[in-house]
Amino acid sequence: MELQVYNINGSPTGEKVELKPEVFEVEPNDHAIYLAVKAYLANQRQGTHSVKNRSAVAGGGKKPFRQKGTGRARQGTIRAPHMVGGGRAFGPHPRDYRMDLPKKVRLLARKSALSYKAREGKIVVVEDFEFDAPKTRRVVDILTNLEIQDKKVLILTGKNDLNLYKSVRNIPYKNVLNAPQFSTYDVLNADVVLMHKGAVGIINEVLGK
Repeated sequence: MELQVYNINGSPTGEKVELKPEVFEVEPNDHAIYLAVKAYLANQRQGTHSVKNRSAVAGGGKKPFRQKGTGRARQGTIRAPHMVGGGRAFGPHPRDYRMDLPKKVRLLARKSALSYKAREGKIVVVEDFEFDAPKTRRVVDILTNLEIQDKKVLILTGKNDLNLYKSVRNIPYKNVLNAPQFSTYDVLNADVVLMHKGAVGIINEVLGK
């Protein structure tokens, strides 16, 4: 598969780049994608939620009232879960939600996500560009020229560009990542994947092994 390369003005440069079939034209595996997204979201959780059970709440050192003669149901402690201010039964406690996937499953999931985007025509390749200083207006102009300013965009660069990252970080629904460091979720969560020309070669090399 070959894609046209555009310049930052939104015009075709006449150059084309090849997308490796082993990466961008595989038969998508939906279950691998499901596992990768599930693991990604689970790994974002802190797992610091906690409640007090009946042994942790204060009070309850004596029987609230006598056993018989009051007309009320017998109670042994105000710390019981059904009492107001009592401990909570079966509440959440700190835990680790982390999920690990086999390397081959993670690789297949990323290839499947990219293949879906390529099949739907939602991958755009632009010539490499760099900023001398952070400038959000320039990023907006580039996205406008490419007619993707109103979409959720994942920008994949061939190398770390701090100025580009700073230029994009306060634009809603736009994200910048280095080419080999994106996840399956990052690709699927974007409407359009905007790749630097240099990023395409890195992805072909890293994922096409």
